[in-house]
Amino acid sequence: MSDAALWLTVVALGAWHGLNPAMGWPLAVAAGLERRREAAVFATWLPLAAGHLLAMAALLLPFAAAGAAFGWSRAIRLAAGALVLGFGLFRLLRRRHPRALARVPPTRLVLWSFLMASAHGAGLMLLPVLMPLCYPAGVPAGGAGPAALALAGLAVHTASMLAATAIVAGVVYEWVGVAILRHAWLNVDALWIAALGLCGAWLVLTSA
Repeated sequence: MSDAALWLTVVALGAWHGLNPAMGWPLAVAAGLERRREAAVFATWLPLAAGHLLAMAALLLPFAAAGAAFGWSRAIRLAAGALVLGFGLFRLLRRRHPRALARVPPTRLVLWSFLMASAHGAGLMLLPVLMPLCYPAGVPAGGAGPAALALAGLAVHTASMLAATAIVAGVVYEWVGVAILRHAWLNVDALWIAALGLCGAWLVLTSA
């Protein structure tokens, strides 16, 4: 896959994460309706994005460090692919969210977003796309370039997620109304699990 296609995938995954109700946009709509101010909708964006970014960084940075030390070697690619695929299978067998998430008040948006993104494996989904950008085949390990690319990828992904969250929350708040969530909840768990499985399988197969 070309670098341009990988960057487009980083953007697309960010948009998908932002459109997923589990990543928090209903909280933005609820805040606006509760306070009857559009500004309250926008005020939730940065905390949600910050928690999402921290969750991804917590998972991706160790792999980036391993790549800097050893290169994006076959062993690391296989380990990453197996981890993504294994988590996808785990989510398939255990569809319920951890009960601890219910104890975190939605007012603590950064913590809530961090835990929710971690529970859904948001960083794992980005791993097979971002790491090949940081460590392309034939490029020696080490240097500041891969680290800068990793940070750039996280920033681009989060910006795309933030834009998608802003659009969908704004549309629901202004025109649709939160009542739609009771009748037409967008359940994307099956697609999310399938994407994890496909990403992990693709990374394993291309590393063999």
